Amino acid sequence: MSYADPGYSAYFTVDTSEVLLVALYLRDCAGLQGTGLPALPPLTPAVRRVETRRLTAPTGGRAALRVEWEAWWHTLLMHRIGDAVLPLPPQFEALDGMAALKALLRAHFGAAMAWAAERCAEYVLRVGARGADSMDRLLARIIQESELELGRPARPFTLEVVELPLAGRRAWWVEPDKLLICQDLFDDERSFRSFVEPVIRVLA
Repeated sequence: MSYADPGYSAYFTVDTSEVLLVALYLRDCAGLQGTGLPALPPLTPAVRRVETRRLTAPTGGRAALRVEWEAWWHTLLMHRIGDAVLPLPPQFEALDGMAALKALLRAHFGAAMAWAAERCAEYVLRVGARGADSMDRLLARIIQESELELGRPARPFTLEVVELPLAGRRAWWVEPDKLLICQDLFDDERSFRSFVEPVIRVLA
């Protein structure tokens, strides 16, 4: 889903991300909560934790796994999320140079993909239930309100909004152009605005 204002100064997309879901599944199943920036809360429904010692011992152990996951997460957030490449078997080239992380994904690829596919399907139903363009309309309204406040049109900007099934109701701005939000946040417009309006004001 995407939106461009009539003057084409503001453009944003709203979606979830299979790649981020797989990355967060691996984080939670390996017990690496709190790893990476921003440090996001656990997934919901909760992911079953697995023992990683045997998998990662030959490649640096848990310390290496944490460093590699953080590096991968950082790389994913540095670029447009919609263009992120999902590591695929048999070689998982997207994780080249990350032996511990690759070993974890190789062992749990099927479970990670199945879990992510279920969440993506649930997201489609959630968006349909609330109206496919409902968040788009609210974001557009917030931009228009900011323009009225500022007394000028918004500066040209893009914003990639990524909804994720995370515990809690909050959002994280990943500068300059990403907003990661808990899927339940949109259900509370006041809370949604409290996180989103300051970001729009900065960008506009």
